[in-house]
Amino acid sequence: MLGRLRRWARAIKRDVHALHLAARDPRTPWYAKGLALLIAAYALSPIDLIPDFIPVLGYLDDAILLPLAILLVIRLMPPGLFAEHREAAARATARPISRAGAAGIIGLWLLAAGALLWWFWPGVTW
Repeated sequence: MLGRLRRWARAIKRDVHALHLAARDPRTPWYAKGLALLIAAYALSPIDLIPDFIPVLGYLDDAILLPLAILLVIRLMPPGLFAEHREAAARATARPISRAGAAGIIGLWLLAAGALLWWFWPGVTW
């Protein structure tokens, strides 16, 4: 059961990425683009419609509303278009993650944190 849940979560993640790709495609109708952008932004946002700390109802938006919203956007798109974007999203998730890029971003965050400490901490000499 845990394996099935993980596959379902990966499929939702892939579909959200596919929504983002579909929203940038000129073949997607304007109303489907707008809805796809809203759903992708909501799915990636840390703010939920129903907070997760509320028992049972907290995961309702993630488990039921999000997949239903994705299905709605799929029905608003021309046939086959979402399948194309779903394949592109699956290929993108199969690519290896850049460790050098992650190290660079971590370095930038550390540099920014050091600059803030230097700027706001009185009496610190580096």
